[in-house]
Amino acid sequence: MRKPYVILVGSASGIGKSTIAAELAKKLEIKHLLESDFIREIVRGIIGKEYAPALHKSSFDAFTVLRNKNKFDNKKDLINAGFVEHSSFVIPAIEKVISRAISDYDDVIIEGVHLVPGLINIEQFKSEASIHFFVLMSDEENHKERFVKRAMQIHRGGKQLEYFAENRIIHDFLIDKAEENGIRVVNTQSIEGTVQNMLTNITETCKTVLLKNTVDELADVVDIIINKHGGIIEDVTYLLPGFKEPLKRKVGASDPDKTKKFIESLEKKTKIKSDFEYLYNLSNNIRGNKICASDKKILENIIKDLDAKGYVYKGEDNQSKENNPLIE
Repeated sequence: MRKPYVILVGSASGIGKSTIAAELAKKLEIKHLLESDFIREIVRGIIGKEYAPALHKSSFDAFTVLRNKNKFDNKKDLINAGFVEHSSFVIPAIEKVISRAISDYDDVIIEGVHLVPGLINIEQFKSEASIHFFVLMSDEENHKERFVKRAMQIHRGGKQLEYFAENRIIHDFLIDKAEENGIRVVNTQSIEGTVQNMLTNITETCKTVLLKNTVDELADVVDIIINKHGGIIEDVTYLLPGFKEPLKRKVGASDPDKTKKFIESLEKKTKIKSDFEYLYNLSNNIRGNKICASDKKILENIIKDLDAKGYVYKGEDNQSKENNPLIE
């Protein structure tokens, strides 16, 4: 019997986490979907403003009521400190909700700005639940567009729009904390693509596939796996002459923007490209690629499209896949 899902979706205001979390809940048929803002309201009813002024402000303007403002050298650190203090009052209640969901064997999705990597203790739940923590990101232009749209929809245009710069600082802070704590960051280019990416991580439908392609063909391979099907290249394994064990590299490539920049860097930086070509030549352009997708059908379609382009290596000289160290 599988463990209950606990899925946490964090981001700054205006990134689209509520919409994405709702779509995720629909896809996974999870009935318990909670916003951390509602949990915060309960905590506000217990702890008064005089005891926790930051709690009774919004995440983006909690810094205005900090008592020790003078200790911060710049506004960025001040804003982040206010945000952390604000969130710190909410996180214990979120952890209580998670504990209750696990004890009742209920799947739950919690979304909100208060899910700060490094502050919320997810390690305590890993033995009893299938924990998946995501932090959503967006480029500044798209963030601003969504932020304005959301502010108008909830009739808080004046106040919220004044604090976009503060929200952007919180956005960058959450990304930094996610990377520091090994939490997956997902670029919200589109709702469908983002949900697909997250489902791929959650369902863990993976297969190690032998691919044979040159460095110049890598862009096409990445396009099929990541851009077309929303898959993930989890790791890449090379069988190198003179090495007893295969060389395995953890990749975790899923972000279309980041992979595009990487491919472009191969063209612009000849030293990086030549290093890759040397590694590819050593392994005869053959690598084991652990590819993950949101479900079995999509994974099969990825492999089918790669095979149609001639990238799936099927062995030579009657080499058995069962005896190939690149296949797990």
